[in-house]
Amino acid sequence: MSVRAKKHLGQHFLTDKNICQKIAAQHKGHQDCTKVLEIGPGMGAITEYLLQQENQDLYVMEIDRDSIAYLKQHFPQLEGKIIEADFLKMDLKKIMGDDKFAVVGNFPYNISSQILFKCLDYRDQIPEIMGMFQKEVAMRVAEKPGTKTYGIMSVLLQAFYDIEYCFTVDEHVFNPPPKVKSGVIRCTRNERGSLPCDEKLFIRIVKMSFNQRRKTIRNSIKQLINGKEFDHPFLTLRPERLSVEDFVELTQAVQKIL
Repeated sequence: MSVRAKKHLGQHFLTDKNICQKIAAQHKGHQDCTKVLEIGPGMGAITEYLLQQENQDLYVMEIDRDSIAYLKQHFPQLEGKIIEADFLKMDLKKIMGDDKFAVVGNFPYNISSQILFKCLDYRDQIPEIMGMFQKEVAMRVAEKPGTKTYGIMSVLLQAFYDIEYCFTVDEHVFNPPPKVKSGVIRCTRNERGSLPCDEKLFIRIVKMSFNQRRKTIRNSIKQLINGKEFDHPFLTLRPERLSVEDFVELTQAVQKIL
């Protein structure tokens, strides 16, 4: 039995066992987290090696019924831990309760950014995110200030996670091969419990700034300031020059005049 990759689900199955093993090895159990949730395991290419790791309580979440049937047949040790659900729509507390859990996987590229943002919503329960993305997305998440790649996703993820770009994966190790290269990253929860500013305002300022990234911050957030008297040294810069800490400082300053 094998599973045919479905285009509408963004499926690209890994076929190189060495790469699968290398990806699984990037999961480090940050903060001694033992529960693991693999998203979109398909035919279990990475699952096989995750199951070999010690002190791991592995769950898998899959939306494709053909893949679920395959997993049940080939991985009996996952009995009761194969969840048929859409990760983006699922209340993760129904599965994990209040326990901490890592999120790993060869993520469908068409929803990979949404997966990361959902993990942010559960950031205090998810100490580690490790997986494969389209290379462009992986690099954007890991990028540091000062480049055109650095953007909204970089700032919001790096506010709460330390990001490591692990390695690049070529197209030929997939069936069907994607049209782009892939990148594996590991995000480990940092020590920042919460931001020392209004988090909703922080997110709004980050998004407004990068949505008009060719403009200075002053012009990008003009509508937010709404004519109020406000001056700050960051206002003359473009958003890619600002670190997470800089955006926090800017948010704190804006808070005072709103």
